[in-house]
Amino acid sequence: MKEKYYISTAIAYTSGKPHIGNTYEIVLADAIARYKRFLGYDVYFQTGTDEHGEKIELKAKAQGKEPQEFVDEIALEVRRIWDTMNTSYDKFVRTTAPSHMEEVAKIFKRLYDQGDIYKGKYEGLYCTPCESFFTESQLVDGKCPDCGREVHVASEEAYFFKLEKYAKRLEEYIETHPDFIQPESRKNEIINNFIKPGLQDLCVSRTSFDWGIPVSFDEKHVVYVWIDALSNYITFLGYHTEEESEEDFKKYWPADLHLIGKDILRFHTIYWPIMLMALDLPLPKQIFGHPWVLIGTDKMSKSKGNIIYADDLVNLFGVDAVRYYLLHEIPFASDGTITYELLIERINSDLANILGNLVNRTISMSHKYFDGVVLEPKEEEKIDQELKSLVLDTTEKVNQKMDRLRIADAIDDIFEIFRRCNKYIDETTPWALAKEESKKERLQTVLYNLLESIRHGAVLLQSFLPETADSIFHQLNTENRYYESLSNFNGLDYGIHLNKPEPLFIRIDKEKKLKEIEESE
Repeated sequence: MKEKYYISTAIAYTSGKPHIGNTYEIVLADAIARYKRFLGYDVYFQTGTDEHGEKIELKAKAQGKEPQEFVDEIALEVRRIWDTMNTSYDKFVRTTAPSHMEEVAKIFKRLYDQGDIYKGKYEGLYCTPCESFFTESQLVDGKCPDCGREVHVASEEAYFFKLEKYAKRLEEYIETHPDFIQPESRKNEIINNFIKPGLQDLCVSRTSFDWGIPVSFDEKHVVYVWIDALSNYITFLGYHTEEESEEDFKKYWPADLHLIGKDILRFHTIYWPIMLMALDLPLPKQIFGHPWVLIGTDKMSKSKGNIIYADDLVNLFGVDAVRYYLLHEIPFASDGTITYELLIERINSDLANILGNLVNRTISMSHKYFDGVVLEPKEEEKIDQELKSLVLDTTEKVNQKMDRLRIADAIDDIFEIFRRCNKYIDETTPWALAKEESKKERLQTVLYNLLESIRHGAVLLQSFLPETADSIFHQLNTENRYYESLSNFNGLDYGIHLNKPEPLFIRIDKEKKLKEIEESE
């Protein structure tokens, strides 16, 4: 039996087209999911859309559409962009699915029946875009602490979830499970800023709008976003409150990783675990709050006109170039930045120069000197062992980084193979060896070592840059792309014919490209 691994992203809110910051999350999750599959895990990777709420009702009305029509269009757009980024999710979920809505209503009723939810009245400061109530002390400069917009006084009848009842149990769980919230800084923030000061009961229903799941026993109320959206992680696996859950739920729950943006960390590390405790279900093993992607130094916003969309970047630079930038350039625990200039610089330096140039010149030399035939290495030198050792040690380094979700560092380790190969070419000078018949066996060895090192790098790279890895395997004319092949240094069969070299990435004229982009905007 393969070991299971369940990874999820947060579900994208269907208020509009997802920008590059939203897209970063699905690409990050995809790299992790692909790597786990590569290691032999039985992976279940879930993503999707969050489709209820006041903001959506208002946006649909402004466009003269019914809410369902509006979310259908946006969900299609989200899925199109996820597919454009070559992400390998197993299930794309939508919270307007009847099975989900039915189960959420049952979850709400169960929590009410067992005394965890009660009816009351809410009076507070409300942020419409975030669909959240706040106290005066939670505001920042008198505005919403999450989005910085204006709040207004609101009062309505509502059902509340007794968070404080479970607060001590949650705090103990977090303290005794050090990997539960990552990075570490986020854990301290949740305990010190939210749990220790005391949890307020959570508003879990609304009466001021209709676009939501009706509360089954009080139909003027709709279930508020947190119980609706957060439940997606179990409802779409086949969790049932009133009868036996389905096999997928038994197999995959608890989730191994919820990958979310740091701005929704509170909901996933307080509300969601408490809901699960109230339902007597195990908690997810880890919740990782990833940083934001900034445009320069600014957060993306429509009002600033600085939003970048993933599909536009793909049209300009290609899928794997965009994937590489997101996976390699956004730090583990602090916000990253993206600009056209930085993206072009990284494509030129890392992808075109270090990787693309290496593959192209190695395969070209193999064609020039040996008609593209892979020949057995014959004449070893000390420098060969140094290269082989680095290559063979890389697998374990990458495994360790991926275990800690240090994706950028894992990619760095892989690129160290390519950097070392470029240095090895300078050290061994194949063009000089080719001039002497007596050095022919030495040249065979040098080229084999380069080709096999490139194959190792491509095997490790395929979780991050799948199309690029496929192109390298095609040029090497090999299907030996498996994890097991990384334990030795003889994965390229002698006698095979390499295919013709093809550029992986073309260097970009930065000034020319930036001018093109400016003229097209």
